[in-house]
Amino acid sequence: MTTSTLATAAGAGAAPSSPVAAHVRDYLARLRGGDMGVLPALFGLFALCTAFSIMRPRFLTAGNFANLFTQGAAVTVIAMGLIFVLVLGEIDLSAGFASGVCAAVCAVLMDRHGAPWYLAVGAALLTGLAIGLTIGVLVAKLGIPSFVVTLGGFLAFQGVLLMIVQNGKNVPVRDSTILAIANKNVAPWLGWVMATVAVGAYAAVQYAWARGRAHRGLATVPTAVTAFRIGVLASILYGGVYVLNLERSRNAAVVSLKGVPIVVPILAVLLVAGTFVLRRTAYGLSLYAVGGNREAARRAGINVDRVRISAFVICSALAAVGGIVAASRANSVDPNTGGSNVLLYAVGAAVIGGTSLFGGKGRLVDAVIGGAVVAVIDNGMGLMGYSAGVKYVVTGSVLLLAAGVDALSRKRAEATGLR
Repeated sequence: MTTSTLATAAGAGAAPSSPVAAHVRDYLARLRGGDMGVLPALFGLFALCTAFSIMRPRFLTAGNFANLFTQGAAVTVIAMGLIFVLVLGEIDLSAGFASGVCAAVCAVLMDRHGAPWYLAVGAALLTGLAIGLTIGVLVAKLGIPSFVVTLGGFLAFQGVLLMIVQNGKNVPVRDSTILAIANKNVAPWLGWVMATVAVGAYAAVQYAWARGRAHRGLATVPTAVTAFRIGVLASILYGGVYVLNLERSRNAAVVSLKGVPIVVPILAVLLVAGTFVLRRTAYGLSLYAVGGNREAARRAGINVDRVRISAFVICSALAAVGGIVAASRANSVDPNTGGSNVLLYAVGAAVIGGTSLFGGKGRLVDAVIGGAVVAVIDNGMGLMGYSAGVKYVVTGSVLLLAAGVDALSRKRAEATGLR
């Protein structure tokens, strides 16, 4: 028997690779090629939570867990908007104070003019849209670098905020609907319903996507892998609802404090809607194309200027939402709303979560995971009694590490031909 015959016989007798094993091999190949995704951020989040839990057991309490959501919600929403701009390889340094201006518009209309909350929120969102449109036109049509335009906005919006709140006055937020966003919880039973709906919707979308690809003769994710993902999501959501439904009040006889914070489903809706826009629409594909190679996108027939303008509009609109969330948590608006470390934390959240500063790469889930990392650092170090200076140093170091991982992953992807 010849050598070739032996090889053929051996190959015929070898067991075929299972779809799951092939999927795992492909995933590991992407990791080796530099496509790390959110993996570094997830490892960092796990390490931070473990460290703070050991050093301060109070970190693991249900009350602190709920506080993490409200503490990081505003920054996370602003980071979601920044991802649309970062995917293009641009930057928006004005997003922080833009959120403050929009929050001030909302608060002033309610407090000084008696406007109902829905009109005040609508005016705030329109303000955000106008800010984004102005920035986008200056960047896309006049060709001014986004760094310069938004740095000017960073300074100008500080002044606008001061003028709206009349040079330092605190504008209270008294409307119960707005205050409920960051200070109230849904009924415990509703938390279970929302988690079940989320898991069911995710499962339906995943299987519909797989059927669609199979019908077109395209490669699909193995059913076992999809089931595993659904199981992981269900475990996270049901586990989170269980913890948040625990009694968090120190005196439940006086006031009960349990249930999922209202801001959580708001974040979930923004995450799902934004992810759909980025990953399942022609507009989202155009956004990635422009961020990856602007000239190639133009030659492919994409209206590059329109895409760039729209990204800044979306960014500022989400900044307005973030400002309203921040005003709800603080029960007021003042000259520091949207200022201080808000912008730095929002940019940090996006980059730490895995969004590339070089453009062409980013998902809204990056903002959620990165926002969680930032919130955990701020919260955990606060429990340990560290000063604000130490918090800034640690957060900045984590951001630098994330940017370094992004740069190295990009080089690795170029070297292996995956980019």
